Amino acid sequence: MLKPGGTVGILEFAEPPGKAFGAMYRFYFRRILPLLGGVISGNASAYTYLPMSVSRFPSPEDLKLQFDRAGFVDVQFERWTGGIVTLHTGVVR
Repeated sequence: MLKPGGTVGILEFAEPPGKAFGAMYRFYFRRILPLLGGVISGNASAYTYLPMSVSRFPSPEDLKLQFDRAGFVDVQFERWTGGIVTLHTGVVR
């Protein structure tokens, strides 16, 4: 719960934009990471859940629209690490 003037910040994994980097990222994130994570931890399902979850999460543009519709102002997002991570911020009216 935020009071008026309060700022919300959400740091999320995201699908990076761009054909070449996006394709490499998806291959690593969906094929290599679950394999390595499963071998190292003994729990492959924990490492297949995250890529599936990220692929279903709204894009940064769509999440910005949801913030706008919810009444937040000064809504912004900033992509980091080539778009793999996104910081979303907004201010409560």
